[in-house]
Amino acid sequence: MGLFGKKKNLVGLDIGSSSVKAVEMKPGKGETWQLTTIGLEYLPQEAIVDGQIMDSTSVIDAIQRLFSEYRIKTQDVATSISGSSVIVKKIQLPSMSEQELAESIHWEAEQYIPFDIQEVNLDYQVLDPGAAGGNMDILLVAAKKDKINDYQSVINQAGRNPIVMDVDAFALQNAYEMNYGVEPGRVVAMANIGASQANINVVRGDTSIFTRDITTIGGNQFTEAIQKDLNVSFEQAENMKQGHGDNAEAVAGIVQSVTESVLMEVQKTFDFFKATTSEDRIDRVVLSGGSARIPGLSDAMSERFDSRVEIFNPFQNVTYNPKDFDAEFLEEVGPACAIAVGLAMRKAGE
Repeated sequence: MGLFGKKKNLVGLDIGSSSVKAVEMKPGKGETWQLTTIGLEYLPQEAIVDGQIMDSTSVIDAIQRLFSEYRIKTQDVATSISGSSVIVKKIQLPSMSEQELAESIHWEAEQYIPFDIQEVNLDYQVLDPGAAGGNMDILLVAAKKDKINDYQSVINQAGRNPIVMDVDAFALQNAYEMNYGVEPGRVVAMANIGASQANINVVRGDTSIFTRDITTIGGNQFTEAIQKDLNVSFEQAENMKQGHGDNAEAVAGIVQSVTESVLMEVQKTFDFFKATTSEDRIDRVVLSGGSARIPGLSDAMSERFDSRVEIFNPFQNVTYNPKDFDAEFLEEVGPACAIAVGLAMRKAGE
């Protein structure tokens, strides 16, 4: 199964740490897509921890409820993974033919993958074939087989077929390019902040030049801080985090404090990006994930990084029937569904 997975449409199924999102689309006129289905089902706390499925029964149940409630008939899905079990690395190799590369990539990859090569699924993409006698740029992706198997297993047990296994950062890039286009030379940082981790993908034009998963930050940080400081339940704290309920002033102070620690981690990532690539700037930051709408987060990022920061709208270039979908609902859930939108663009066999 390819990690970078005309063919049948697939359901984009994003299995996150706090919820499962499903998006189904069909190609529209020109480069547009038309939304046919969107649904979200929340998961219990601790069902998925650091990208690892801890409670498979709850995840299977959530997928089944999602497909049943939203009457999704399509059996085949595209899903994605991220975290410490996934390695994405840009490497250089001497220029060679496609056949030579296919024969040597496993041996070459061993130098860059911190896992036993027998324990991973490998995929690669040629970014620049280079000149004869020179070097070629390769994007190398390795994912541990046991993690892939865990995700495939829950999808299979939920009665669906996992056809494409992607990487969160690349699914995000798919959705971005479809909605915002590609600007050669422009450096864009996509920051997807979920409940328990963040994915950073920095692209120049249409090429990913840096990816990193940060497993120490996420929306749960805010919720747990509110829960602890105000002595409320996790559910109450989650509601307060979004600007609802009492103690608005106290909540704002807690959110501001946690925002600062989140921005410090993102800053470290951006500094590392600049230190390890030839780029010294980021022109634009696009913020997605379920935590994108935490009050004040995007404004604080804009001020901290002196870059244009905007909330990702994965439906900007997507048409839909207003009788079937509420515009306010799509705006609200859009950032959380960005990865699912990118996955829904995939085709079997790509």
